[in-house]
Amino acid sequence: MTQTMTEVLEFIEENDVKFIRLAFCDIFGKQKNISIMPAQLPRAFETGISFDASVIRGFMDVAESDLFLVPDPATLAVLPWRPSQGRVVRFFCDIRRPDGTPFEGSGRDILRRTVKKAADMGYVCKIGSECEFYLFERDEDGNPTMIPHDHGTYCDIAPLDKGENVRREICLTLEEMGIQPESSHHEQGPGQNEIDFQYSHALAAADDLVTFRAVVKNIAAQNGLFASFMPKPFPDKSGNGLHINMSLSQNGRNIFKTNEAGHSKEAESFLQGIMDRIPEITAFLNPLTNSYARFGEFEAPRYLTWSHQNRSQLIRVPAATGKYSRIELRSPDPSCNPYLAYSLLIAAGLEGIAQKKKLCAPTNLNLFDVMKEQTKTFETLPGDLWSALQLAKNSSFVAEVLPQATIEKYMEQKEAEYLGYKKALDKHAYEQDQYFLQI
Repeated sequence: MTQTMTEVLEFIEENDVKFIRLAFCDIFGKQKNISIMPAQLPRAFETGISFDASVIRGFMDVAESDLFLVPDPATLAVLPWRPSQGRVVRFFCDIRRPDGTPFEGSGRDILRRTVKKAADMGYVCKIGSECEFYLFERDEDGNPTMIPHDHGTYCDIAPLDKGENVRREICLTLEEMGIQPESSHHEQGPGQNEIDFQYSHALAAADDLVTFRAVVKNIAAQNGLFASFMPKPFPDKSGNGLHINMSLSQNGRNIFKTNEAGHSKEAESFLQGIMDRIPEITAFLNPLTNSYARFGEFEAPRYLTWSHQNRSQLIRVPAATGKYSRIELRSPDPSCNPYLAYSLLIAAGLEGIAQKKKLCAPTNLNLFDVMKEQTKTFETLPGDLWSALQLAKNSSFVAEVLPQATIEKYMEQKEAEYLGYKKALDKHAYEQDQYFLQI
């Protein structure tokens, strides 16, 4: 047993911990957990805790259903919204087969391999996310409604902004759990909010986003509200985006840091690598039929373009300097599995560096306010989930990053989801039923 494990066991004993949640995600990024008592934690570290993987979407079938959860001691966090007496803590877990080998469908293992590939090339990738969500009222029986919590707009203050206390509580809760939010504000839509995160290493950033979604849901519920990360809950209002900020360092130097000659060649190749592969990986960045209603409206991109500062582009290079120099990808939404999304994005950027790709010219236009003639030559993101799935299914790049079994199970479930949407007479009602409560 490592020193970290020993320290964890001492913490459990000294802090009145009575329940331990072993957390993991299915291949679609939905968090699951099993609770164990403290006496079982040494066994969990040594051999793992078994669970029925046949009932987890995209994992195993009934004939081969046993998998084991092995907690990562570095991810210990107290759940602040649970009682202070008889505390509850949470670990993110690695998933193992009965023989101890990693389960290929574990998103944490997939991302860990991609991070190692970057390290082998001499790079460290850090990620900071900007995540949007809506707050809705509940009815007298406690059921979620489609009534937004307020009618504020971008960066409004109270009393128009009724979400400031909820955001404050979310941020303080995250801090207690060791996650550092940088800023928060009201977004464009009624009842819409955004919280931005400090940069962290890719695996920690993915863990933090999964934690964030759980914290937002729980704090909203404690305040008599319902939180939804559905990409486009209102057809005519701003959608929920997940803007992914990425920086890459080599020997401690941020390669996105602008010098007198402009960006480094490696930074430009990394950006172009992502641009080239975005169509093939959009099915993993925007995994719902509802995801595609965002594109092209309310600062959500549609075209495969980049520019400096311009928020109408797919990728923008913000005006930040020094260690904050980075690129910002604006197409993903918060319904994605961050482990798969970050793996694919990092791998695409690394491919760009390995192949020394030359960055295309920037598009210095407001793409939300131009004539169609000016954009007809631009390539676009996939127009719907089905198109995105077919591009991913036939992508040799996706097959290099993700295990084949994971790809096949992902495609099978998502294609069925799309076909259900196509058959639905009321497509808006279908999406509300499928996504509003679940995402």
